[in-house]
Amino acid sequence: MILALALLTLALAALPACLAAVNLSLLRTPEPEPEAPGLVSILIPARNEAGVIEGTVRAALASAGIAIEVLVGDDHSTDETAALVRRIAETDARLRLVAVPDLPEGWTGKNHACAVLAREARGDHLLFLDADVTLKPNAAAGLAAHAARAKADLVSGVPRQVMESLGERLTVPMINFLLIGYLPMALMRLLPDPSLGAACGQMILMRTQAYRATGGHATIRTSLHDGVRLPRLFRGQGLRTDLVAGHALATCRMYRDGPQSWAGFSKNAREGMATPRALPVWTVLLFGGHVLPWLVLLLALVVGNASAAWVAGGAALLSLATRAAITLVVREPATTVPLHPAAICTALAIQWNALLRPTRAGVAVWKGRRYPITGAP
Repeated sequence: MILALALLTLALAALPACLAAVNLSLLRTPEPEPEAPGLVSILIPARNEAGVIEGTVRAALASAGIAIEVLVGDDHSTDETAALVRRIAETDARLRLVAVPDLPEGWTGKNHACAVLAREARGDHLLFLDADVTLKPNAAAGLAAHAARAKADLVSGVPRQVMESLGERLTVPMINFLLIGYLPMALMRLLPDPSLGAACGQMILMRTQAYRATGGHATIRTSLHDGVRLPRLFRGQGLRTDLVAGHALATCRMYRDGPQSWAGFSKNAREGMATPRALPVWTVLLFGGHVLPWLVLLLALVVGNASAAWVAGGAALLSLATRAAITLVVREPATTVPLHPAAICTALAIQWNALLRPTRAGVAVWKGRRYPITGAP
């Protein structure tokens, strides 16, 4: 019985190891073309982002290799966000501050701000950035060039994640781990199935014509998870989406501590894996492949089952090796690798809490706004 359980953990650890090996060979940092035609509109929705907005805007304006405009949507900020952007705009005509109107009923704040910015944009491509994302100079040109080469209507990548607190290191690395360890990217590029669509909402480039044809953020107006809903929207209408290695294109510090990380990942969990059908499967995959091997190893050592101990130990090491390989490639802190089993437990705790909690609360609170919690589309 213990040996059978150990073999199961080995199989569950081998799945993300194999997918990660393939995906890491497919993910590439896009290179810009020598002379990129067209205009990229860099669109930044901002609500009370005075602590980061100046660095984000100046980095966007430093984009090289392609013509750009930068639009910042001030979504009723009560801090110095708008004033900081206005001061920079006085010295650079490529920057515009857009006042976001009052939030209509049935919209989430980010989707509304993004839709407003898209209406004001003049570019051939729309590059949506979260206000805490700092672009590298070649990022906009590289993403636009990749979209043209891959004939993709939507291209996204995960910026290099900056993590300083323990709470961040227990939560944020799961973004890359889930994408690289569990999304079959070869099939994503081969098949049009919407369920294979994925993106990182921190940085998404879309062809303007495709965005307007699909309805863009207006079509997903109630969503809190644009990284899932937008690529699935595009693919559902026969358009191509793709992922690239984003760690060399931008950096981002999503959260500042554990409570903020928990709240941030909880707010859109119900549109991801925290559904009654999906979460039990994810629990088996994640807990079984990355936590259970350690428990079986301990049990095997206690009862003296050497064969089970060797198999479970191999599964545990394979799990850590997979996480280490992903961490190395995406330039995340190496100190997060030993935390991997705890990070898996934290992720599952967030998801189960999000699934069960609506019976008591029913709302998500983000950026001072309250939204009804809805399930996956």
